[in-house]
Amino acid sequence: MNKAELIASVADKAGMTKKAAGEAVEAVFASISDSLAKEEKVTIVGFGTFEVRPRQERQGINPSTGKPITIPATKVPAFKPGKSLREVVAPK
Repeated sequence: MNKAELIASVADKAGMTKKAAGEAVEAVFASISDSLAKEEKVTIVGFGTFEVRPRQERQGINPSTGKPITIPATKVPAFKPGKSLREVVAPK
């Protein structure tokens, strides 16, 4: 599912126009992004948690030269699915 399909699905399930659904989806994405930029955790009960995790400096290999390189430490966004979402995806 891509973004346009997500907007169409939200519009259909919520009984709203695609334009209104698009604005709602964009607002949700912007709110999550803004919180992660502030390194705040976003928890949606039953769905999952978005958070920023540190990634340590590590050694890698330049694929074109084969020489070792140092990949600097960074922060990356991460998602941990909630129990309800895990059960929907992989029912027991």
